[in-house]
Amino acid sequence: MHDAPAAAESLDGGKEPLSAGLKQRHLTMLGLGGVIGAGLFVGSGAGISVAGPGIIVSYLIAGALAMLVMRMLGELSSAMPASGSFSVHAERALGRWAGFTVGWLYWFLLVIVLAVEATAAAQIAHGWLPAVPQWAWVLVFMVVFTTANLTAVKNFGEFEFWFAALKIGAILLFLGLSLLAIFGLLPDTEAVGMSNLTGQGGFLPNGWHGVISGVLVVAFAFGGLEVVTIAAAESEDPERAVGRAVRSAVWRILFFYVGSMLVIVTLLPWSSITPGQSPYVAVLDHLGVPSAGQIMQIVIFVALLSALNANLYGSSRMVFSLAERGEAPRALLKVSGGGVPVRAVLASVAFGFASVVLNLYWPDSIFRYLLNSVGAVLLFVWGLVAASQLRLRRRIEREMPERLTLRMWCFPYLTWAALAGMAGVLVLMVSDEGARPQLLWSAVATGAVLAVAGLRELRLRRTEGPHR
Repeated sequence: MHDAPAAAESLDGGKEPLSAGLKQRHLTMLGLGGVIGAGLFVGSGAGISVAGPGIIVSYLIAGALAMLVMRMLGELSSAMPASGSFSVHAERALGRWAGFTVGWLYWFLLVIVLAVEATAAAQIAHGWLPAVPQWAWVLVFMVVFTTANLTAVKNFGEFEFWFAALKIGAILLFLGLSLLAIFGLLPDTEAVGMSNLTGQGGFLPNGWHGVISGVLVVAFAFGGLEVVTIAAAESEDPERAVGRAVRSAVWRILFFYVGSMLVIVTLLPWSSITPGQSPYVAVLDHLGVPSAGQIMQIVIFVALLSALNANLYGSSRMVFSLAERGEAPRALLKVSGGGVPVRAVLASVAFGFASVVLNLYWPDSIFRYLLNSVGAVLLFVWGLVAASQLRLRRRIEREMPERLTLRMWCFPYLTWAALAGMAGVLVLMVSDEGARPQLLWSAVATGAVLAVAGLRELRLRRTEGPHR
């Protein structure tokens, strides 16, 4: 086995071997649309049911945490763009064990979520065309997006650009209609005032406990923003592109999320929102929009396919980066003439194709268990991002300060605040009966990867001496 590559020792990792086929518009839209998915369109209903109008505060808290993490990632990725993003940063900051652990955990998270998203999209498509079985739809989606990701990175970028444009357009239209209704400017409507915000038990009907429970429900909806920092390595100007994408994404996404929740709980009594059903559909039905359910189902369908595409891309680049550093099989390093890591794409999509069989025999139960196994992995990844930023910021300032084109706010105080916030969410998961199984299973998965990383490090040290 070889020592950790020079890229892990030096902050300037050199040029990436992958194609620079992503344009600034691709990265910007990936940053904006990457987290707008079924978690917002459907999952937000569960948050409203526990927090009431206080869900606005829940989203502000969870969104602030996500913004801090993205600012840290943006700082590191603009200074040191790499296809492995935070896995490379963790290795440079904390050692090989950290890069190995965070890289494989994130890959594990993405390939499982990828299969679940393909299944969810297939369920919608099966509802439209019942003659086509659910497993066949999963197969179709996997073939289409595997082909798109194998041809050229610009195809991934174009898919995500138009997917994100549709999702953002749908939210802007929703916000526009809702605001007109709130102020009584739509036909047959009257200004609603503050009755739904202050009635039904008040703004915090379940107190601060409800707000905190809401944070637990919505925090993971912000997962997916990280892919933009992975994609930056394949852009035309990585150092500037990721900074622009992060700057534009974090504030606008917070606007979309918090703005949506504000108009929903203003227009409708919070107690009328049913968990598991889209509050967006409820609002559109309330406004008398024809076929509101079908319109939103199309948007959710597109959001699922968008997430599938982004997760396939992110997982393939992460495992490629692991292979570059000797932490995954070297065979995964094969790159096509167009700069696409072909074998890394195929390895990442393998479980998606296996899910075709799982859909045939266990269409529901297997994925519930799989999702439990990765439910809290995102928090562990974010924690290592913060720890890496704490270590690397000082090194960047010493060795290449000119690369700090995007700086973390109030360093190091807000980094420590973000770490405290993540610890708080983990404590909440321990105390919440519904979230506890996710945390336990995720802890088992993380412990297994850490054990492999530790054994691997011991073996490497025996064969090559202490790591410098």
